[in-house]
Amino acid sequence: MENGGKDLGLSRLGLGGVLFGREIDEKSSRKILDYALEQDITLIDTAESYGGGNARSCRRKNCGTEDVREVSNEMHSSEKIIGRWLRDRDNRNEVTLCTKFSTGGHATNVHRAVGESLERLQTDVIDIYMMHLPDPDVPLEETLEALTKEVNEGRIRAIGCSNFSHLQLVEALELSQTRGYARMEFIQPPFSLADSGTRLALLPLCLEQKVTIMAYSPLAAGFLSGKYSPFRDSIPRGSRFDVSPGHIDLYFNEHNFQILESLRALSKELGTSMVHLAMAWVISYPGISSVLVGARDKSQIDNALHCLRNPVSTELHQRMTNWLSD
Repeated sequence: MENGGKDLGLSRLGLGGVLFGREIDEKSSRKILDYALEQDITLIDTAESYGGGNARSCRRKNCGTEDVREVSNEMHSSEKIIGRWLRDRDNRNEVTLCTKFSTGGHATNVHRAVGESLERLQTDVIDIYMMHLPDPDVPLEETLEALTKEVNEGRIRAIGCSNFSHLQLVEALELSQTRGYARMEFIQPPFSLADSGTRLALLPLCLEQKVTIMAYSPLAAGFLSGKYSPFRDSIPRGSRFDVSPGHIDLYFNEHNFQILESLRALSKELGTSMVHLAMAWVISYPGISSVLVGARDKSQIDNALHCLRNPVSTELHQRMTNWLSD
């Protein structure tokens, strides 16, 4: 695997590790990892903030809840589970590993975060290392300089960003060009029928600048499965919106529930599941290189593979896209 963003050979589907140790235990996580690799899903995505303990701490801080909703209280459980799996399977050279940091953009923190992720993942190099969020308190130059040093020292192969706006990505690309920093080769935006703002400005920029798009949350954290009603007190126990209540404010709005009803009607019309239609719409969207899929069981990976192998027609894709402006 060569250095540089365009040489990493991403699989069209990537396995998102946000559920590992948070909503599924280590045994189930390992089964999902094994099955994904068997199906040639070689991109594995995680983050320092993904973990049962992290989620519980976040809920306690932001929601004031003390009850237990996660399957483990292990901090950074996603990276740790993946690291233990890589060690036991001895298959590091078979996967493309992406992780993200969100604990601050100061240079000292970047170097610390890289080292700790390497230790948890039990590897000596991270293929793609991303800023999980923009850091408004630290000049981007400082963060990019630190990331460039990590690339030059061989601890990461390529850098990217997640949840950056069009203007924030423009700033990063311009700094890299003018000052010789490592370039943001990858970006992870949320992209679904319930969160499609990426397509208006960010996606065209990425196509123009050849920044690889790894879309996440194609089912809007499960919102597009149809399991949720507009009533916030009826959230299914153990669901994504129960474990991470912040998703409620993100997706619960009148327009999204209108899209959900259009999706439900189309599902009945075609005799095709809502999940299949929503996932296939994202996978078929022009310019999306990889789509990250979180899975509790093998059937959810099978559904994503079915969508990949059976894309929606151009006409149906446009019909669904039209819902976004209705």
